[in-house]
Amino acid sequence: MPEIASSKREAAVKPVISIRNVVKTYATGFQALKPINLEIDKGEIFALLGPNGAGKTTLINIICGIVTASGGTVMADGHDIVRDYRPARTKIGLVPQELTTDAFETVWATVSFSRGLFGRAPNPAFIESLLRDLSLLDKRFAKIMTLSGGMKRRVMIAKALSHEPEILFLDEPTAGVDVELRRDMWNLVRGLRDRGVTIILTTHYIEEAEEMADRIGVINKGALVLVEEKTELMKKLGKKQLTLHLKEPIQVIPLELASWGLELKADGQDLVYTVDGANSIDISALLKRIGELSIEVKDLQMHQSSLEDIFVKLVRENA
Repeated sequence: MPEIASSKREAAVKPVISIRNVVKTYATGFQALKPINLEIDKGEIFALLGPNGAGKTTLINIICGIVTASGGTVMADGHDIVRDYRPARTKIGLVPQELTTDAFETVWATVSFSRGLFGRAPNPAFIESLLRDLSLLDKRFAKIMTLSGGMKRRVMIAKALSHEPEILFLDEPTAGVDVELRRDMWNLVRGLRDRGVTIILTTHYIEEAEEMADRIGVINKGALVLVEEKTELMKKLGKKQLTLHLKEPIQVIPLELASWGLELKADGQDLVYTVDGANSIDISALLKRIGELSIEVKDLQMHQSSLEDIFVKLVRENA
Protein backbone atom coordinates (compact mmCIF):
# COMPACT_ATOMS: atom_id res chain seq x y z
CA MET A 1 0.00 0.00 0.00
CA PRO A 2 1.53 3.35 -1.02
CA GLU A 3 1.93 6.06 1.55
CA ILE A 4 -0.75 8.71 1.10
CA ALA A 5 0.04 12.36 1.81
CA SER A 6 -2.62 13.80 4.08
CA SER A 7 -2.87 16.54 6.70
CA LYS A 8 -5.03 14.41 9.02
CA ARG A 9 -4.20 10.76 9.53
CA GLU A 10 -7.06 9.78 11.83
CA ALA A 11 -9.06 6.90 10.39
CA ALA A 12 -12.29 8.71 11.27
CA VAL A 13 -11.48 11.58 8.93
CA LYS A 14 -12.58 10.82 5.40
CA PRO A 15 -10.69 12.85 2.79
CA VAL A 16 -12.80 14.79 0.31
CA ILE A 17 -10.29 13.92 -2.44
CA SER A 18 -8.31 10.69 -2.54
CA ILE A 19 -5.75 10.14 -5.31
CA ARG A 20 -4.08 6.75 -5.53
CA ASN A 21 -1.33 5.73 -7.95
CA VAL A 22 -2.53 8.14 -10.64
CA VAL A 23 -0.27 8.17 -13.70
CA LYS A 24 -0.54 9.72 -17.14
CA THR A 25 1.44 8.62 -20.18
CA TYR A 26 0.66 9.99 -23.64
CA ALA A 27 0.78 8.04 -26.90
CA THR A 28 4.19 9.56 -27.64
CA GLY A 29 5.55 7.81 -24.57
CA PHE A 30 5.87 11.04 -22.58
CA GLN A 31 5.05 10.42 -18.93
CA ALA A 32 3.29 13.56 -17.73
CA LEU A 33 2.53 12.15 -14.28
CA LYS A 34 4.44 9.56 -12.27
CA PRO A 35 2.47 7.71 -9.56
CA ILE A 36 0.67 10.40 -7.54
CA ASN A 37 -0.72 9.59 -4.09
CA LEU A 38 -2.45 12.37 -2.21
CA GLU A 39 -5.36 12.99 0.14
CA ILE A 40 -7.00 16.38 0.63
CA ASP A 41 -9.26 17.08 3.57
CA LYS A 42 -12.55 18.92 3.57
CA GLY A 43 -12.31 22.65 4.07
CA GLU A 44 -8.58 23.06 3.53
CA ILE A 45 -6.78 25.24 1.01
CA PHE A 46 -4.20 23.15 -0.80
CA ALA A 47 -1.68 24.88 -3.06
CA LEU A 48 -0.01 22.88 -5.80
CA LEU A 49 3.25 24.50 -6.89
CA GLY A 50 5.57 23.61 -9.71
CA PRO A 51 7.36 25.06 -12.74
CA ASN A 52 5.78 25.16 -16.18
CA GLY A 53 5.23 21.65 -17.53
CA ALA A 54 5.52 20.04 -14.10
CA GLY A 55 2.11 18.33 -14.35
CA LYS A 56 -0.09 20.64 -12.27
CA THR A 57 -2.80 21.21 -14.87
CA THR A 58 -2.69 17.57 -16.02
CA LEU A 59 -3.40 16.39 -12.48
CA ILE A 60 -6.24 18.87 -12.02
CA ASN A 61 -7.79 17.94 -15.36
CA ILE A 62 -7.70 14.25 -14.43
CA ILE A 63 -9.47 14.90 -11.13
CA CYS A 64 -12.08 17.02 -12.94
CA GLY A 65 -12.69 14.36 -15.57
CA ILE A 66 -11.31 16.38 -18.49
CA VAL A 67 -8.28 14.14 -19.05
CA THR A 68 -8.27 10.37 -18.64
CA ALA A 69 -5.57 8.91 -16.40
CA SER A 70 -3.47 6.04 -17.70
CA GLY A 71 -3.79 4.34 -14.35
CA GLY A 72 -4.84 4.80 -10.75
CA THR A 73 -8.05 6.01 -9.08
CA VAL A 74 -9.46 9.33 -7.92
CA MET A 75 -12.32 9.66 -5.44
CA ALA A 76 -14.20 12.94 -5.04
CA ASP A 77 -16.25 13.00 -1.84
CA GLY A 78 -16.58 9.23 -2.00
CA HIS A 79 -17.41 9.05 -5.73
CA ASP A 80 -15.07 7.43 -8.23
CA ILE A 81 -14.52 10.04 -10.95
CA VAL A 82 -14.71 7.39 -13.69
CA ARG A 83 -17.41 4.97 -12.48
CA ASP A 84 -19.52 7.69 -10.81
CA TYR A 85 -18.65 10.53 -13.15
CA ARG A 86 -21.86 12.56 -12.87
CA PRO A 87 -22.20 12.65 -9.04
CA ALA A 88 -18.43 13.19 -8.72
CA ARG A 89 -18.47 16.07 -11.20
CA THR A 90 -21.35 17.81 -9.43
CA LYS A 91 -19.15 18.06 -6.35
CA ILE A 92 -16.45 19.93 -8.30
CA GLY A 93 -16.09 23.43 -9.64
CA LEU A 94 -13.19 24.31 -11.95
CA VAL A 95 -11.75 27.68 -12.89
CA PRO A 96 -9.32 26.89 -15.75
CA GLN A 97 -6.35 28.98 -16.81
CA GLU A 98 -7.88 29.96 -20.13
CA LEU A 99 -10.63 32.55 -20.31
CA THR A 100 -13.31 30.51 -22.10
CA THR A 101 -16.64 32.29 -21.88
CA ASP A 102 -19.69 32.83 -24.08
CA ALA A 103 -18.63 36.25 -25.35
CA PHE A 104 -22.07 37.30 -26.65
CA GLU A 105 -23.97 36.20 -23.54
CA THR A 106 -24.62 38.41 -20.54
CA VAL A 107 -22.97 37.67 -17.23
CA TRP A 108 -26.29 36.67 -15.68
CA ALA A 109 -27.21 34.34 -18.54
CA THR A 110 -23.91 32.48 -18.69
CA VAL A 111 -23.69 31.95 -14.91
CA SER A 112 -27.32 30.80 -14.73
CA PHE A 113 -26.77 28.45 -17.67
CA SER A 114 -23.74 26.90 -15.97
CA ARG A 115 -25.87 26.17 -12.92
CA GLY A 116 -28.47 24.43 -15.08
CA LEU A 117 -25.83 22.25 -16.74
CA PHE A 118 -25.35 20.48 -13.42
CA GLY A 119 -29.06 19.90 -12.95
CA ARG A 120 -29.49 22.51 -10.26
CA ALA A 121 -32.86 24.23 -10.04
CA PRO A 122 -32.92 27.95 -10.91
CA ASN A 123 -32.07 30.12 -7.92
CA PRO A 124 -31.93 33.82 -8.85
CA ALA A 125 -31.29 34.83 -5.24
CA PHE A 126 -28.19 32.65 -5.08
CA ILE A 127 -26.89 33.90 -8.44
CA GLU A 128 -27.43 37.49 -7.33
CA SER A 129 -25.56 36.86 -4.07
CA LEU A 130 -22.72 35.16 -5.93
CA LEU A 131 -22.34 38.04 -8.39
CA ARG A 132 -22.41 40.51 -5.52
CA ASP A 133 -19.61 38.63 -3.71
CA LEU A 134 -17.55 38.80 -6.90
CA SER A 135 -18.29 42.50 -7.49
CA LEU A 136 -20.14 41.55 -10.68
CA LEU A 137 -23.68 42.52 -9.77
CA ASP A 138 -23.54 45.86 -11.59
CA LYS A 139 -22.27 43.99 -14.67
CA ARG A 140 -24.94 41.28 -14.63
CA PHE A 141 -26.60 42.49 -17.85
CA ALA A 142 -23.34 43.34 -19.62
CA LYS A 143 -22.15 41.11 -22.46
CA ILE A 144 -18.99 39.27 -21.51
CA MET A 145 -17.17 40.51 -24.61
CA THR A 146 -17.33 44.04 -23.17
CA LEU A 147 -15.62 43.13 -19.88
CA SER A 148 -11.99 43.59 -18.91
CA GLY A 149 -9.73 40.58 -18.44
CA GLY A 150 -10.05 40.80 -14.67
CA MET A 151 -13.84 40.91 -14.84
CA LYS A 152 -13.87 37.92 -17.21
CA ARG A 153 -11.79 36.05 -14.65
CA ARG A 154 -14.44 36.83 -12.03
CA VAL A 155 -17.11 35.49 -14.39
CA MET A 156 -15.15 32.24 -14.71
CA ILE A 157 -15.15 31.90 -10.93
CA ALA A 158 -18.89 32.66 -10.79
CA LYS A 159 -19.55 29.94 -13.38
CA ALA A 160 -17.48 27.45 -11.39
CA LEU A 161 -19.42 28.26 -8.22
CA SER A 162 -22.87 28.46 -9.84
CA HIS A 163 -23.84 24.87 -8.93
CA GLU A 164 -22.60 25.25 -5.33
CA PRO A 165 -19.73 22.74 -5.49
CA GLU A 166 -18.02 21.44 -2.37
CA ILE A 167 -14.62 21.26 -4.07
CA LEU A 168 -13.20 24.16 -6.08
CA PHE A 169 -10.15 23.95 -8.35
CA LEU A 170 -8.45 27.21 -9.24
CA ASP A 171 -5.85 26.78 -11.98
CA GLU A 172 -3.74 29.95 -11.97
CA PRO A 173 -6.79 31.99 -10.84
CA THR A 174 -5.06 35.37 -10.70
CA ALA A 175 -2.89 35.12 -13.80
CA GLY A 176 -2.93 38.45 -15.58
CA VAL A 177 -5.02 40.32 -13.03
CA ASP A 178 -3.98 43.36 -11.04
CA VAL A 179 -2.93 43.34 -7.39
CA GLU A 180 -6.24 44.75 -6.13
CA LEU A 181 -8.26 42.08 -7.91
CA ARG A 182 -5.89 39.41 -6.65
CA ARG A 183 -6.52 40.53 -3.07
CA ASP A 184 -10.29 40.46 -3.69
CA MET A 185 -10.02 36.89 -4.93
CA TRP A 186 -7.97 35.87 -1.91
CA ASN A 187 -10.71 37.21 0.35
CA LEU A 188 -13.32 35.33 -1.67
CA VAL A 189 -11.36 32.08 -1.38
CA ARG A 190 -11.03 32.48 2.37
CA GLY A 191 -14.76 33.07 2.63
CA LEU A 192 -15.46 29.89 0.67
CA ARG A 193 -13.11 27.92 2.91
CA ASP A 194 -14.90 29.29 5.97
CA ARG A 195 -18.13 27.87 4.52
CA GLY A 196 -16.55 24.43 4.20
CA VAL A 197 -15.54 24.49 0.53
CA THR A 198 -12.28 22.70 -0.21
CA ILE A 199 -9.95 24.79 -2.40
CA ILE A 200 -7.16 23.39 -4.55
CA LEU A 201 -5.16 26.00 -6.41
CA THR A 202 -2.16 26.09 -8.68
CA THR A 203 -0.26 29.32 -8.88
CA HIS A 204 2.93 30.91 -10.16
CA TYR A 205 2.60 33.57 -7.47
CA ILE A 206 4.42 32.11 -4.50
CA GLU A 207 3.08 34.85 -2.22
CA GLU A 208 -0.41 33.64 -3.10
CA ALA A 209 0.29 30.20 -1.67
CA GLU A 210 2.15 31.70 1.27
CA GLU A 211 -0.78 33.99 2.02
CA MET A 212 -3.62 31.47 1.75
CA ALA A 213 -2.64 27.81 1.76
CA ASP A 214 -2.95 25.43 4.67
CA ARG A 215 -0.78 22.86 2.91
CA ILE A 216 1.70 22.98 0.08
CA GLY A 217 2.41 20.34 -2.54
CA VAL A 218 5.38 20.67 -4.87
CA ILE A 219 5.27 18.82 -8.19
CA ASN A 220 8.19 18.63 -10.60
CA LYS A 221 8.62 16.56 -13.77
CA GLY A 222 5.35 14.75 -13.02
CA ALA A 223 6.34 13.65 -9.53
CA LEU A 224 4.92 14.95 -6.25
CA VAL A 225 8.18 15.67 -4.47
CA LEU A 226 6.78 17.11 -1.25
CA VAL A 227 3.51 17.62 0.62
CA GLU A 228 3.67 19.50 3.89
CA GLU A 229 1.75 21.79 6.21
CA LYS A 230 2.80 25.31 5.25
CA THR A 231 3.95 26.26 8.74
CA GLU A 232 5.92 23.03 9.13
CA LEU A 233 7.48 23.49 5.71
CA MET A 234 8.65 26.97 6.65
CA LYS A 235 10.16 25.60 9.86
CA LYS A 236 11.88 22.62 8.26
CA LEU A 237 13.24 24.15 5.09
CA GLY A 238 13.32 27.84 5.89
CA LYS A 239 16.38 29.71 7.08
CA LYS A 240 16.78 32.66 9.42
CA GLN A 241 19.77 34.83 8.75
CA LEU A 242 21.13 37.67 10.84
CA THR A 243 23.66 39.97 9.16
CA LEU A 244 25.71 42.26 11.40
CA HIS A 245 27.22 45.19 9.53
CA LEU A 246 30.43 46.10 11.35
CA LYS A 247 31.72 49.59 11.93
CA GLU A 248 35.24 48.45 11.03
CA PRO A 249 36.09 45.33 8.98
CA ILE A 250 37.82 42.37 10.62
CA GLN A 251 40.20 39.89 8.98
CA VAL A 252 39.17 36.71 10.80
CA ILE A 253 36.40 35.57 13.11
CA PRO A 254 37.67 35.46 16.72
CA LEU A 255 37.99 31.98 18.24
CA GLU A 256 35.65 33.13 21.01
CA LEU A 257 32.83 33.22 18.43
CA ALA A 258 33.60 29.83 16.85
CA SER A 259 30.63 28.09 18.51
CA TRP A 260 28.19 30.41 16.72
CA GLY A 261 29.15 29.17 13.26
CA LEU A 262 29.41 32.69 11.86
CA GLU A 263 30.48 33.57 8.31
CA LEU A 264 32.60 36.57 7.39
CA LYS A 265 31.43 38.34 4.22
CA ALA A 266 31.71 41.63 2.31
CA ASP A 267 35.48 41.84 2.77
CA GLY A 268 35.22 41.48 6.51
CA GLN A 269 32.49 44.08 6.85
CA ASP A 270 29.66 41.64 7.63
CA LEU A 271 29.21 38.85 10.16
CA VAL A 272 26.43 36.45 9.12
CA TYR A 273 24.64 34.07 11.48
CA THR A 274 22.29 31.45 9.96
CA VAL A 275 19.96 28.95 11.67
CA ASP A 276 17.23 26.59 10.50
CA GLY A 277 13.70 27.96 10.39
CA ALA A 278 12.67 25.86 13.39
CA ASN A 279 15.31 27.51 15.61
CA SER A 280 15.49 30.99 17.02
CA ILE A 281 18.34 33.46 16.90
CA ASP A 282 19.43 34.75 20.29
CA ILE A 283 20.38 38.20 19.12
CA SER A 284 21.00 39.71 22.55
CA ALA A 285 23.47 36.98 23.57
CA LEU A 286 25.38 37.27 20.30
CA LEU A 287 25.56 41.06 20.46
CA LYS A 288 26.72 40.89 24.07
CA ARG A 289 29.53 38.49 23.19
CA ILE A 290 30.60 40.60 20.21
CA GLY A 291 30.61 43.72 22.37
CA GLU A 292 32.85 41.98 24.93
CA LEU A 293 35.33 41.43 22.10
CA SER A 294 35.25 45.18 21.27
CA ILE A 295 33.75 44.58 17.82
CA GLU A 296 31.42 47.46 17.02
CA VAL A 297 28.19 46.87 15.09
CA LYS A 298 26.75 49.82 13.16
CA ASP A 299 23.63 48.06 11.82
CA LEU A 300 21.95 44.67 11.64
CA GLN A 301 19.58 43.01 9.23
CA MET A 302 17.32 39.97 9.63
CA HIS A 303 16.16 37.80 6.73
CA GLN A 304 13.85 34.78 6.87
CA SER A 305 13.39 32.43 3.92
CA SER A 306 10.17 32.89 2.00
CA LEU A 307 8.14 30.09 0.47
CA GLU A 308 9.68 31.15 -2.85
CA ASP A 309 13.17 30.48 -1.53
CA ILE A 310 12.08 27.01 -0.39
CA PHE A 311 10.30 26.28 -3.66
CA VAL A 312 13.31 27.22 -5.78
CA LYS A 313 15.55 25.06 -3.59
CA LEU A 314 13.24 22.05 -3.86
CA VAL A 315 12.91 22.31 -7.64
CA ARG A 316 16.69 22.59 -8.06
CA GLU A 317 17.26 19.56 -5.83
CA ASN A 318 14.77 17.52 -7.85
CA ALA A 319 15.82 18.77 -11.29
